Amino acid sequence: MTTNQKTAPQSATGGDIRPFRIDIPQSELDDLRARLSNVRWPDDLPGVGWSRGVPIAYMKKLAEYWRTEYNWREHEARINGYPQFIANIDGQNIHFLHVRSSEPGAIPLMLLHGWPGSFVEFLELIGPLTNPKAYGGSSGDAFHLVIPSLPGHGFSGPVSEPGWTDGKVAEALVKLMERLGYEKYGLQGGDIGAFIAPRMGRIAPDRVLGIHVNALVTFPSGDPADMAGLTELEQRRLAEFKRWNDDLMGYMHIQGTRPQTVAYGLTDSPAGQLAWIVEKFKDWTNPAAELPEDAVNLDQLLTNVTIYWLTNTARSSANAYYERFHDASLWAPIERSPVPTGVAAFPGDVSIRRFAEKQHTIVHWSDFDRGGHFAAMEAPDLLADDVRTFFRRFR
Repeated sequence: MTTNQKTAPQSATGGDIRPFRIDIPQSELDDLRARLSNVRWPDDLPGVGWSRGVPIAYMKKLAEYWRTEYNWREHEARINGYPQFIANIDGQNIHFLHVRSSEPGAIPLMLLHGWPGSFVEFLELIGPLTNPKAYGGSSGDAFHLVIPSLPGHGFSGPVSEPGWTDGKVAEALVKLMERLGYEKYGLQGGDIGAFIAPRMGRIAPDRVLGIHVNALVTFPSGDPADMAGLTELEQRRLAEFKRWNDDLMGYMHIQGTRPQTVAYGLTDSPAGQLAWIVEKFKDWTNPAAELPEDAVNLDQLLTNVTIYWLTNTARSSANAYYERFHDASLWAPIERSPVPTGVAAFPGDVSIRRFAEKQHTIVHWSDFDRGGHFAAMEAPDLLADDVRTFFRRFR
């Protein structure tokens, strides 16, 4: 089966798309280190571990590593090794990587991050997906990759006006793929990306070949029939969903109701921004991992945090939650999407197939015992292989 896509130029520019390169002034890096040298630390209670947030001993050690050993320039150079662009769509800048495969018949694929992630999550997927043969795969499984920073996040910069809901973001990303000349394409998303990708499929079902998601949140319908016969694995995931609601959602309620207020601390204190993000990496990575760096590469995690800091997007990324909380369309009943959808569920995820099938046409489902919520960082080999497997049906 062919994808029937137009062939986009190797470096799609022109119109409202321009090349982009990261070049952070040294003064900003010096300021970051100075702030990390002068943190006013809180105290904490003995013996409570992570139960009330990030322990101070861990935070001091991590902040010191960030200040003295982490090398932003090394990671900036690596990112700049990939073609990057800025598109202006509906008055909003959207930063994206556009990495094309040399393989004929490669499928265009957009990768969508969530919060507190960024395009950096996908760096380890670029090689395996654009050049699968070099990673033990088949050349026929190649993709052209478009990896945006969601509006309000990272180098896309803050949004300039209210109303940038997930629906509006989805519309803008559909326009981006049109502008790049892709008539047919796939989508992959995790976390918030697993909500935005299906919205894109509903906006452009004639263009979206298929949607692959991980870290998909599925909501119980309340129908007793849906609850009957849950497998042991599904019962554990339902219990994890309850734990999320009961104990892990403080960040969401704050960002969804008062993003401006929390932004002052996150914007003024790199230690505050670090703690705000690293807590989620502790809560959401593979439950078997004792510390975040046992699940993900520490420098990759810090590159992600550093981008939030250097782009000053704590407020605008938090504001995306306010838009969700106050978007009536997000909570309205929706019809089941006709777009073929694949789901990869990793340890700690709360994805339950019978709930997912209420809104999505599920044609592929994989359960993994390794990895976690940040699958592209924790188990890129498993995620890349599952993406390849799912999209073979469209080639």
